[in-house]
Amino acid sequence: MSKHSRRTFISNTGKAAIITGLASLTNTTASAMTANNIFVHHVFFYLKNPESKEDRDKLVEGLKKLSKVKTIKTFHIGKPADTHRDVIERAYSISWMLHFSNATDQESYQTDPIHLKFIEDYSSLWQKVVVYDSVDV
Repeated sequence: MSKHSRRTFISNTGKAAIITGLASLTNTTASAMTANNIFVHHVFFYLKNPESKEDRDKLVEGLKKLSKVKTIKTFHIGKPADTHRDVIERAYSISWMLHFSNATDQESYQTDPIHLKFIEDYSSLWQKVVVYDSVDV
């Protein structure tokens, strides 16, 4: 085998290994981003005093306590992003997105003492709550 052929072989083998590695990484990342077999419960809180940082912080404090419910797999507490398009709803104050393993776990969350205590302690802060529940297609 000539030196040129050996160099070409080594170069091509290295490139193939890199491409295979990148393809594998891409597939892993894409599948990690897809959450399957979950129940999503997304709650939007509209505060009575939307300009009050104190009220917003108090609600976030309550949501962090609420996150201790055992059936919650993951959660996210958010505020409206600084994005402005006709399709974007920005009137809410805080969003609370939860992932459950299934509908039964979500139903259990509804009657969990931590959830009931949250409603008792913090419901005076909001004027409206909108909920979107979704499951896999």
